[in-house]
Amino acid sequence: MDAAEDRRRLRATFTEAAELYDRMRPTYPPAAFDDLADFATLREGARVLEIGCGTGQATLPLAGRGYRITAVELGDGMAGVARRNLRRFSNVEVLTAAFEDWPLPVEPFDVVLAATAFHWIDPEVRVTKAADALRPGGALATVATHHVAGGDEAFFVEVQACYERWDPDTPSGGVRLPAAAAVPASGEELDRSGRFGPVTFRRHEWELQYTSAGYVDVLRTYSGHRALEPVAQANLLACVAELIDTRFGGQISKRYLTELRVARRRSW
Repeated sequence: MDAAEDRRRLRATFTEAAELYDRMRPTYPPAAFDDLADFATLREGARVLEIGCGTGQATLPLAGRGYRITAVELGDGMAGVARRNLRRFSNVEVLTAAFEDWPLPVEPFDVVLAATAFHWIDPEVRVTKAADALRPGGALATVATHHVAGGDEAFFVEVQACYERWDPDTPSGGVRLPAAAAVPASGEELDRSGRFGPVTFRRHEWELQYTSAGYVDVLRTYSGHRALEPVAQANLLACVAELIDTRFGGQISKRYLTELRVARRRSW
């Protein structure tokens, strides 16, 4: 299976668990949206195109700021939940489509945003089409969520034994979470395109508490876990839950790094 086919297969798994995704996936620090408004000079009424809105985790705080949002979501299930979550906002339209195939409207956007979604879009298309969707001087903003060291670090070391046993893609010795400072910030793809000016980054670290049941539920929303064979998936999740209950008192803390990347479309 080539990389493009594997990407399409994995991104299609999200809509299978839309309600669980909506309930369990971590959202985003409010300060990230303040940063976006500042860096992109957004005002009420600004036109925003959101790529891969999911169930609306990033759309909701943007809608509350009065932006006019067109949200394009690949999965029927995800788009349906997003419409329900956003039904009180007349300034939001949720469309079901693959961004790669969606015809751009004539009127350009002030911002193109992809929150934890840009890496799922075909790399041959995403930067160029995002630039084409923007007015000159408009901003492309991507939000990435990274799993980083912190919280109950001993748990994330010990849990690797579960992955080594039940996930065939886990390397020997498991995977170690990087420190937030070690996560590279890259604007190379945007620089290489020649369509955007200098890239600006803003980062926020934060933590969430999970019970064993809650943590297992959030794992069930991740594409790699969903793609496991059913028996391996069930055994992996049972192993994780047992570790939390027996070694960590039934609850763990997990640290996340949210990174906002913003660049303006060149006028020439």
